[in-house]
Amino acid sequence: MLGRVLCMVLFVGAFPSPAEASQGHISVVLLGATGDLAKKYLWQGLFQLYMDQVSSGHSFTFHGAALAALEPGQRLMFDVLKKLSCPPDEAPNRCAVLKDQFLKLSQYHQLKTAENYTALSREIETLLRQEGLKEAGRIFYFSVPPFAYTEIARHINSSCRPPAGAWLRVVLEKPFGHDLQSAQQLAAELAGFFREEEMYRVDHYLGKQAVAHILPFRDQNRQFLDPIWNRHHVERVEVVLKETVDAKGRTSFYEQYGVIRDVLQNHLTEALMFLIMELPANVSSAHEVVQHKLQAFQSLWGLERSSAVLGQYQAYDSQVQEELQEARGYVSTTPTFAGVLICSNSLRWEGVPFLLTSGKALDERVGYARVLFKNRAYCTQSGALRDAGHSQCKPKQIIFHFGHGALNTPAVLVSRNLFQPVMPKDSWKEAEARSDLHVFGQPLSDFYMYSPVKERDAYSVLISHIYHGRKDFFITTENLLASWAFWTPLLDSTSRQPPRLYPGGVENQHLLDFEMVSGGVAFTLAEPAELLNPSGQMPSDFRAIQSKFRQSPLVSAWAEDLISQLASDMEEAAVRSVARSGQFHLALSGGSSPVVLFQRLARHHYGFPWKHTHVWLVDERCVPLTDSESNFLGLHRHLLQHVRVPYFNIHPMPVHLNRRLCVEEDRGAELYAKDIVALVANTSFDLVLLGVGTDGHTASLFPRSENGLEGAPTVVLTESPVKPHQRMSLSLPLINRARQVFVLVLGKGKHDITTLLSRVGHEPRKWPISGVSPSSGQLVWYVDYEALLG
Repeated sequence: MLGRVLCMVLFVGAFPSPAEASQGHISVVLLGATGDLAKKYLWQGLFQLYMDQVSSGHSFTFHGAALAALEPGQRLMFDVLKKLSCPPDEAPNRCAVLKDQFLKLSQYHQLKTAENYTALSREIETLLRQEGLKEAGRIFYFSVPPFAYTEIARHINSSCRPPAGAWLRVVLEKPFGHDLQSAQQLAAELAGFFREEEMYRVDHYLGKQAVAHILPFRDQNRQFLDPIWNRHHVERVEVVLKETVDAKGRTSFYEQYGVIRDVLQNHLTEALMFLIMELPANVSSAHEVVQHKLQAFQSLWGLERSSAVLGQYQAYDSQVQEELQEARGYVSTTPTFAGVLICSNSLRWEGVPFLLTSGKALDERVGYARVLFKNRAYCTQSGALRDAGHSQCKPKQIIFHFGHGALNTPAVLVSRNLFQPVMPKDSWKEAEARSDLHVFGQPLSDFYMYSPVKERDAYSVLISHIYHGRKDFFITTENLLASWAFWTPLLDSTSRQPPRLYPGGVENQHLLDFEMVSGGVAFTLAEPAELLNPSGQMPSDFRAIQSKFRQSPLVSAWAEDLISQLASDMEEAAVRSVARSGQFHLALSGGSSPVVLFQRLARHHYGFPWKHTHVWLVDERCVPLTDSESNFLGLHRHLLQHVRVPYFNIHPMPVHLNRRLCVEEDRGAELYAKDIVALVANTSFDLVLLGVGTDGHTASLFPRSENGLEGAPTVVLTESPVKPHQRMSLSLPLINRARQVFVLVLGKGKHDITTLLSRVGHEPRKWPISGVSPSSGQLVWYVDYEALLG
């Protein structure tokens, strides 16, 4: 049947003649063809693709697929197809013909077993053989839950791939995991079946015309933007998506994901990356765009609990109870509103706040990205002159308006007192400067405003890009994992945090207003009318507890509170030392645990006497200092480049001498020991920060190490059981000469060694950390609840 229809379509002229149709045939398979997304957007997008490309030289067939049996599934699918519509500018007669052809080229399949996929592939091959058509490629659109991805991918890979010479494009809908670990697992599973170039991960925001135009806008207006697109001129950047609807009907999804996973980690982050990444030479190159995005991710400060404010509309709990059959009185901590402060340490953006905000049950439906510039003008003129359209005293901003809101259309707006932008006339038109509409308190006449010549649905845009193989509009695996790596720490730190309740809509008033405070954000109304108070105690109810561990003081709390306490104690120790001797000698360990501590010191402790501080390394891997494995590089990235430590007060370990790494004849360890003797009074550091490995090692002193566990207080070369094997480290006797030693232990992964250390005595050859015992100083343990209690 489908073959006769295909032949007829070719014959009646919707395509070029068969002799001209040399580009081959494309089979589009929509999995989840009767689901909500397919009904609302995907079938319409596929029909738009057919209308756009019917004369392109390709022939098409469309295969809707789902788990439902043939007859009910076919009925459901064709009920949707009959409601498809053409754009207003399409001639009615042509629309009717194309819609009729599209329906005849569409067929339903039950895809449930491996045999079903094999049968589909044979049907496509038989059809093309009968019609004498060459296969160009196959598109499989996964409009199904992610838990089904792996099984479907296995079936496609084993029995439904196109023949050699034809391409395969697999389209994946979010969510792509719910944190870094799950995203890595899903990515690894899919990589077992598909190549990276075959996968198209959809973030439909990249199909929104205003979002898609951010990079081209920056590229086409370089002459105006290059001098002002930086921290010296930009006051802040806002990326916002507000919704008036609530989560009713979607609470099963929302309970698993919440607003940060649903909107901020993907849609708003992608828009932000387009705004803050360095512009590639070719903004249409998918590879260049991804590499510049990754560099932008690397420049961002890590998020912590104070980076976000969270809210939940009041009716959410009752909706969850009703839809998920939860017990009466069930309390959810899932946020439906979030405001997040993001900061970058790049030269371009250091000090500029990036605010990402989204929520449900808010006062309006609108989405935008807004770059607000600093106003350097001093206004001496009268009010009437000050209100003139080109006055330098008016706010200066660039707005990429995603849609809805007062404008009700995608748009790009540029303040008239900035510059008149260059816009492509074939796709964007200048809109009427209306003074009756206002944007951020300004009349629209204050802006150059441009809207699309032809407004298109985001899914139609993305489906067209899939057809053309445009990978720059989709999320690569690297991009995906970088985003999850950035957001997961915030999700973990706020998972138990009760959100602020808000009534919804205009009644929210100022309840969700927030402001930037001490490197983080906080609600402007300190005491809300009502706070969500789940039954039982929350982590925030516990204070840091003081006790003993191995006969030394113990400070324990949840990780973020513990880091805050440790940073404060370090600052206090530094201030005391400078008051006593005029300087502070601080020796720091490497590894992952201290990273959040370094970031806190840089962000929040402006009273730290860095000018009088000498920074030393406790240990170092024998790699160049520019290597990603280098402890010094990590210390530099997360702390040193953000604080004002005099250059000559920074003392990296000399592991790289004479173009060699940790060769004994180069005497690097001896040189470092001599520097310590020369600069540190009595070779007694004021403070040494240590960590603990799961095997009980500390610094780079490992169990049964031949060097450094006893003998002279010096610097030694050691061997690690893991790569890189060669290390340089302060010896245990040198560490024990310190005035204070703080040991930081974080995470469930350290619970077993923490429990063991609580029971063993002084056995440094088995567990080097057990040998830490300052001879005339103080040892303090900082252990979080997860390491202490499991």
